[in-house]
Amino acid sequence: MFAVIKTGGKQYRVAANDKITIMRLEGEAGEMVTFADVLMLANGEDVKVGAPLVAGASVVGEIVEQDRGPKVIAFKKRRRKNSKRKRGHRQDLTIVRITEIRAA
Repeated sequence: MFAVIKTGGKQYRVAANDKITIMRLEGEAGEMVTFADVLMLANGEDVKVGAPLVAGASVVGEIVEQDRGPKVIAFKKRRRKNSKRKRGHRQDLTIVRITEIRAA
């Protein structure tokens, strides 16, 4: 059984015991989170597609850790203008282990 959920403006295909890295969620390691935005459920040949969400379905996961992504450097240079800019960014991420997929 797997589901397609939406969180942080992105969509993820998840199954039980999967680990996914998503945009930062509030909470500490060990806390449970529920994703109510389930776009699709599939169990073998039985497929339910929401319009836009599957009614009554949810996905439960456990926060494994709060992490940060790799550093991304944004370097801009304007040639012959003696102008340049260097900025770094690290995205805050949350690693979640999917524990259960609940169907309606």
